[in-house]
Amino acid sequence: MKLKICGMKYPENIIEVGSLLPDYMGFIFYEKSARYFNGTIPELIKTIKKVGVFVNESVENIIKKIDEHNLQAVQLHGTESVEFCQELKNKINKRIEIIKVFSIGDDFDFEVLQPFEDVCDYFLFDTKGKLPGGNGATFNWKILKNNKSYKPFFLSGGIGLEEIAAIKNLKLPVYAIDVNSRFEIEPGLKNKNLLTNFKRKLEIVNL
Repeated sequence: MKLKICGMKYPENIIEVGSLLPDYMGFIFYEKSARYFNGTIPELIKTIKKVGVFVNESVENIIKKIDEHNLQAVQLHGTESVEFCQELKNKINKRIEIIKVFSIGDDFDFEVLQPFEDVCDYFLFDTKGKLPGGNGATFNWKILKNNKSYKPFFLSGGIGLEEIAAIKNLKLPVYAIDVNSRFEIEPGLKNKNLLTNFKRKLEIVNL
């Protein structure tokens, strides 16, 4: 399982957390978020993929941010349609990954995923809540057994140190773990010590 650390905001903290070499780092380009990023991303180790997180943004503005920040992945966290994803896919570099987010509740119908399989690279399953993300709560992961899609997925939503054992016992093909609010000192400011501990435990699970 790969690791994505999302909601990065402050340059010094970005560099500090980047030294842990996560596979992905997420930057939220959604103005209503407390983790809204409106600066310049410091230079990172090339193995770290920079992810731009967008909520119902236009294709033009997404491409603008890709070019401005040299993003390697785009995360769509709104109600973007299949047609929107297809248009974006057609207009961006094929090497740029598209991650489509779905908010999961107990009544989620996994059949809605099927039309998106050909227009994105990954799914991301997050907890359904009041906000598009960063609600700090997990959803019932057992519902993922209803997922029949072949598409690799990120697991998100309130994941902290206490969830490592449950992740290990999940026995599902999770491509990456996405962490955010449970490792914060304040919105956008991550606790490196907690993340170091989490990454070490995640690596043990991967063995």
